[in-house]
Amino acid sequence: MASNQPPLNRRPGTYIEPMNTSTPTLVSLTQSRTVERQVRGQPTSDGDGVKLTRVLTQPLQRRLDPFLMLDAFGSDAASDYIGGFPTHPHRGFETVTYMLAGRMRHQDSVGNVGLLEPGSLQWMTAGRGILHSEMPEQEEGRMAGFQLWVNLAAKDKLTAPGYQDVPPADVPFLTLDDGVTVRVLAGETRGTKGAVTRPVTEPLYLDVTLPPGTSFEQPIPATHNAFVYVFGGAADVAGTRVETDRMAILANTAGADGVRIDAASDEPVRVLIVAGKPLNEPIVQYGPFVMNTEAEIHQAFRDFQSGALAT
Repeated sequence: MASNQPPLNRRPGTYIEPMNTSTPTLVSLTQSRTVERQVRGQPTSDGDGVKLTRVLTQPLQRRLDPFLMLDAFGSDAASDYIGGFPTHPHRGFETVTYMLAGRMRHQDSVGNVGLLEPGSLQWMTAGRGILHSEMPEQEEGRMAGFQLWVNLAAKDKLTAPGYQDVPPADVPFLTLDDGVTVRVLAGETRGTKGAVTRPVTEPLYLDVTLPPGTSFEQPIPATHNAFVYVFGGAADVAGTRVETDRMAILANTAGADGVRIDAASDEPVRVLIVAGKPLNEPIVQYGPFVMNTEAEIHQAFRDFQSGALAT
């Protein structure tokens, strides 16, 4: 988000999914994108020993441009997350944290403080540089969610850092006639705009739950890269079965105008649909910095070491 964007309203209290009050626009695809390949995430740890699964890794960055990384985390054991993510730097991209369960506290060098709770979304633009921490505000219970990294165009990599904290009740929510529910985190679906809109990368980010026997169709521009991540039940994506904890990279199929997903199990199926417009620029990443050249990476390290990165 631009740093001059007005803050969103914060609503205290227990989260209750809001009722959909609008009539969703009907969608009818001509042809669904097919599954190019499936990816199983790699178990790893980050921060102070937080256990997670890295689904979108560096070798996939060019293929899924503008997306750089997707981490899935979820555990009932406090020892897997209690260390949190102490203060660390970023430059050159955006981090998107979406919570399913648990509570994390965000603080950064720009003065932002925010609480990540179930159903909330945090969209942070690192820009020219920011230091932040994400620490658990619980000592037991489940902690689960996702962090997605979205690249910034070369012209925007040194922009002022920004932060948008979206509480659960401010994430648009749709219930379709067949019981399919959609949380619109970014982009647009069925006439409903998401909590966040980004003009350059045009990200689409949906959390879709499909009851058994239902389907969901989502238009995706032919120019955009896209994937589906299944994190509950099993889905049929354009005729290919995708099991839980698998990412299906969608082919850039000529003539396809979106993706069709069918519930393929006797339990509710839950998926993320993610798409975005590629930047088609060089990607050079070293740890928490993502720039366009090695020289820019070296400068980021010098700025961090001198204390100039977050000023």
